[in-house]
Amino acid sequence: MARRIGGRGGGSDPAGGKGGAVVAAAVVALAGAAGIGGEAALSASTATSGSTPGLQARKADSKKNARDGDADNALNRLGMRIRKKAVKQDLECLTNSFGQVREFFLHTPCTALDRWVLAVDDGAGNVAVVSVVWVSFGDRARTKRFERLIDVYGTGDVRPLGAALLDLADIRFTAAHYWSETRGNTITIAESEPATGHVEPDLLDAMTEVAAQLPRP
Repeated sequence: MARRIGGRGGGSDPAGGKGGAVVAAAVVALAGAAGIGGEAALSASTATSGSTPGLQARKADSKKNARDGDADNALNRLGMRIRKKAVKQDLECLTNSFGQVREFFLHTPCTALDRWVLAVDDGAGNVAVVSVVWVSFGDRARTKRFERLIDVYGTGDVRPLGAALLDLADIRFTAAHYWSETRGNTITIAESEPATGHVEPDLLDAMTEVAAQLPRP
């Protein structure tokens, strides 16, 4: 588990770049997605006003849901619901990356690349975008070398899918809200950004950490 070193500006897109060119992806509108409610969920009024109350206590259960592959309940526990998601599977990491990360792929190709981008909201018009990227290599040693590179601020990234796939204005991921997890030969990279309304930074951090627990789809 690692956080990228540094602050804003070293994330997924080079300056002036797009978060993801329009790609052929399956866009899934989650009609009837589980709404906000129940003991674990925050109300819309408290989810994004000031420091998010009770967030740390909820995060442990949320991470367990995520590790079980239940993204809906994982985010519901944080007071958010999934509105839409776009997914794409690929075998090509080189053309979907930039910076030193791209240079790494020149010499150490990945064996699989899966990307999600999620639009989540609190039911009160406050929307965030969450990117989850899974990168696999031929062995754990290569995965750990890649982890040591990508977790350093400013080294580049694997490009997340673009928010335009979710019918939102394009968003540049900055790595201000970043988390990675390595399991075996796969590293999971999660990033979050606010889209519309107001989403507290601590909630964005929590969603990012939770999303990094999700297993490869």
